[in-house]
Amino acid sequence: MKKIAVVGASGHGKVIADLAEACGYQVFFFDDAFPEKTHLEHWAVLGSFDDLFAQPDAFPSVFVAIGNNAIRAKLANQLQAHGFTLPVLIHPSAVISQYASIASGSAVLANVVVNAFAKVAQNCIINTAAVVEHDCILEEAVHLSPNVALAGNTKVNAFSWLGIGSVTKQGVEIGTNTIIGANSTVLENIPANVTAVGSPALIKK
Repeated sequence: MKKIAVVGASGHGKVIADLAEACGYQVFFFDDAFPEKTHLEHWAVLGSFDDLFAQPDAFPSVFVAIGNNAIRAKLANQLQAHGFTLPVLIHPSAVISQYASIASGSAVLANVVVNAFAKVAQNCIINTAAVVEHDCILEEAVHLSPNVALAGNTKVNAFSWLGIGSVTKQGVEIGTNTIIGANSTVLENIPANVTAVGSPALIKK
């Protein structure tokens, strides 16, 4: 069985470990809580993040299971710079168009749909039952929570996070490092570095 090192032994780490096993990997964790933390459920924590760097040949595949978008991207980029391979993890139940593209380090969870000509950049999280319609663009380290639905031609810029059940109108753009609250409806473009909530989504800060 293929081995994979998962960085981040937390709640999201459990989800990624389960996903990795569904993709045929044997999972081992690395987390800076080591040596105090030696297990996450039944999975072993073998060392810290720095310990992983000391054994690149032991783990040809590595995945960063950190929910914070900026931290996830930073660690993933460090790993790639040191020669580690970050695969795309796609749950067997997900439906991915043959014309869609998904970059390295991205996780696609159960019952997701990614439709024709959608483009997903590196280190994204597309969580359970999310829908990414045709021609959507997700830039680096975007996080779509469960049941998010992006209408066609939506663009979500880097490091943004859409809360559970939020939806977009066709053709809108969400700025960099922006948060969309749970169950919000995005009908207009949302700028960078803000939080928007409600239906329709309005900027709160």
